[in-house]
Amino acid sequence: MSVPKRLRVVAGGVVIADTVRGIILNESDHIPVYYFPIEDIRSDMMRVSGRTTTDMFKGTATYYSMLDHDGKTIEDLMWRYDGQINGCPSLLSYASFDWKKADRWYEEDEEIFVHPRDPFRRVDVLPSSRHVQVFLGGKLVADSRRANMLFETGLPTRYYFTITDLIPGIIAPSETVTRCPYKGIARYYNVTIDNKYYPDMVWYYPDPVHESSRIKGMVSFANEFVDRILVDGREQMRPVTSFSLGSDRGDPHPLSATVTV
Repeated sequence: MSVPKRLRVVAGGVVIADTVRGIILNESDHIPVYYFPIEDIRSDMMRVSGRTTTDMFKGTATYYSMLDHDGKTIEDLMWRYDGQINGCPSLLSYASFDWKKADRWYEEDEEIFVHPRDPFRRVDVLPSSRHVQVFLGGKLVADSRRANMLFETGLPTRYYFTITDLIPGIIAPSETVTRCPYKGIARYYNVTIDNKYYPDMVWYYPDPVHESSRIKGMVSFANEFVDRILVDGREQMRPVTSFSLGSDRGDPHPLSATVTV
């Protein structure tokens, strides 16, 4: 699928790809991947690394390392498919990059995180007057009739509260930081109730991306780990997600990346 946005990748402090002719590849059970026309890539900074991989749907990929202006090498930063498999869109004139090895990625002038936003995934944040209550450690820790509810494709509803809707004195800042392509950079609070410690139980987005601007500065509890959540007195089913199964501990998105600083 062609992408009308301007896409840029920065690595080694240099813009190594800059295009308005990019494409996005969506595969079942895979995160979306941006591919860039070879002509819009700093190919002069790339050298074949010797690594190859084979994919039954896309063919054989050759990897390239980048030699930056300081003489440092970023290994296997770029890959390119050398052939074409029937049924796969032609990628012969395109290449892509290892997201984590690049410094930054941009759509137009907005930095994006973790991976491209899936055009088929939707995030809605809606204010609600329903009565939302969160219980943890046997106590009511959040109580609101003005929560914002975040509905994200494929994920449980997340309930966002103002700080004043929480019991005073139960949260303290955590050093954990995570990134989500659909919401931005999240920071965390640890929770202590009756001397029992719950690390990273609460998160918030100090400056969320525009789709999620309504949750700016608001806080949410991990549905998977609290005692229970009631909405208008009805207990909500405890969700089972990759978050609750131990992966992506931090931002509750199945494809998020957790970075502890």
